[in-house]
Amino acid sequence: MKLDKIKLLTDDHYRLLFKADPSKRLIDDYTQRGTVFAALNPELVGIMVLLPTRPDTLELVNIAVDEAFQNQGYAQKMIAFAFDYARKQGIKTMEVGTGSTGFAQLYLYQKCGFRMTGIDKDFFIRHYDEEIIDNGQVLNDMVRLSLDL
Repeated sequence: MKLDKIKLLTDDHYRLLFKADPSKRLIDDYTQRGTVFAALNPELVGIMVLLPTRPDTLELVNIAVDEAFQNQGYAQKMIAFAFDYARKQGIKTMEVGTGSTGFAQLYLYQKCGFRMTGIDKDFFIRHYDEEIIDNGQVLNDMVRLSLDL
């Protein structure tokens, strides 16, 4: 698998980005401000967006793997790539936020070394126009995690 920086989003990129975030408005905002990587093997298997948020801090704001390639280690490899990329940029802290009902995502991030640092209560109520249902529950809160590099 290789990760390529991309500037122009295609329909296939959006298809994957929507797996992790249902808001085109928010996706367009953070993809313009961040760095987008496409994971290829050789076809598109995943996508990831990294966004500088504070001095010495980079946030993983979106990561998604095509369903046909899930549970094969691609997300872990993409996150490991993000850590290397961040270190080369002099970044000291990586952060990620995910829905409080996203059990698989919480497991993945902790497996990769992230630790929980807080809860942003009602994040999804404040930032999304439509109610989000995840794992059969209304999604309200974002769990914040970080890792010192």
